[in-house]
Amino acid sequence: MNDEEEYGGDPPCWAHLFDEQTTGMENETKGRAGLSESAALHPGAGDIIDLATLARAATAPGAAWTHQSEDLNVNLLVFAMGEGVAEHVNTEVDVLLVGIAGAGAVTIDETRHILSAGQALVIPKSARRSTTAVSAPFAYLTCHRRRAGLRPSRNRDGSHSGAMSLQP
Repeated sequence: MNDEEEYGGDPPCWAHLFDEQTTGMENETKGRAGLSESAALHPGAGDIIDLATLARAATAPGAAWTHQSEDLNVNLLVFAMGEGVAEHVNTEVDVLLVGIAGAGAVTIDETRHILSAGQALVIPKSARRSTTAVSAPFAYLTCHRRRAGLRPSRNRDGSHSGAMSLQP
């Protein structure tokens, strides 16, 4: 059994469980398009988040920003050309993807869709899916109901699942 099956979903959706994903973003977001550090890194009810600015400021593949509440998980994911999330099945929740920048191929049960900025796509639970950036960068937002009890383990080398190159 792999991590995706054991923990029920998208590795990048686990990003909110690892503090190092947002370490250092304070300096990257200061002063960009009027974003305050508080709004960019710790949004509350009513805060406006400039997702395009956060996507442009991302320096590593994977989660550039996350928000978690009692009911909701939201993740801004950014990938370079050819990177993305490997094929997996999430059996727990439907997931809304919203294109923020660039374009990416989202494959759902062997049907390839191109998701671009300003477009949205709903992926039903139990569908086999993957994402691959077809432009650089490809940024998209994932949004789903919060799942209870997610506790992914780290890989043997100490890393956690997330961005991976899909090119050989």
